[in-house]
Amino acid sequence: MAPPYPKPKPQPQMIRVVDLETTGSAPPAHGVCEIGWQDVALGEDGRWEIYGEGGSLLVNPGRLIPPITQAIHHILDEHVANAPYWHDCARQVLDPWPRRLALAAHRADFEQKFCTPALTRDAEWICTWKCALRLWPDSPSFSNQVLRYWRKPHGMEHDRGLPAHRAFPDAYVTAFHLRDMLNEASFAQLVEWSRDPGLIPRVRYGPDRGKEWSELDHETLMAFMTDRDPDIRFTANHEMDRRSGGGRVGKASAQDLLL
Repeated sequence: MAPPYPKPKPQPQMIRVVDLETTGSAPPAHGVCEIGWQDVALGEDGRWEIYGEGGSLLVNPGRLIPPITQAIHHILDEHVANAPYWHDCARQVLDPWPRRLALAAHRADFEQKFCTPALTRDAEWICTWKCALRLWPDSPSFSNQVLRYWRKPHGMEHDRGLPAHRAFPDAYVTAFHLRDMLNEASFAQLVEWSRDPGLIPRVRYGPDRGKEWSELDHETLMAFMTDRDPDIRFTANHEMDRRSGGGRVGKASAQDLLL
């Protein structure tokens, strides 16, 4: 009797980090001109790690690329003239086999405008920007690149994450943030945070810029609860709920920080 075939090695659970370069921010008026990706997978030891080599693909956006966006990513019309169209190549990148647990991006609300549920098979999303606000509130800023140089993620190859504002290098950098987030908080927690607006750790503008929300007086906080920015409204309401539950008001004292 012929020996049995060896069982295929089980594929690890993975999350695909993606980054898009586009002609603008408002589809269908604007289109995708490049997509990059880098996977993060759950190892046998229970730790998440960077997985595979990642990659990128130029995409024909079906329209001219405005000079103002060429100045950001430096992709020219002639670079994408013979590239596939988005609807012909998106699904193979967004829904890889083995099937991923979720997709991720830094400020994923932008990617989700172009990566519609029909193209992703209704994938869950993790927004590393929203999760960074929760996990690393002391960062001086929360852009992909500032987090990179503030955190200095272990194992990142500096030049592989350059140039900024190109699809693969940005996805590569984001993947290291995601790896460390997954090793600090659960997958379910990151997805939950990503569904809500951003929880901003400090006041962004005005005379109270840079203060913690707990330092604001009641009237100022009430005004922020009607701000046009949904992240600011969400944060102000979150702070009001915290106070209603008995949370302290005012700047934390040295004693508070020790508790």
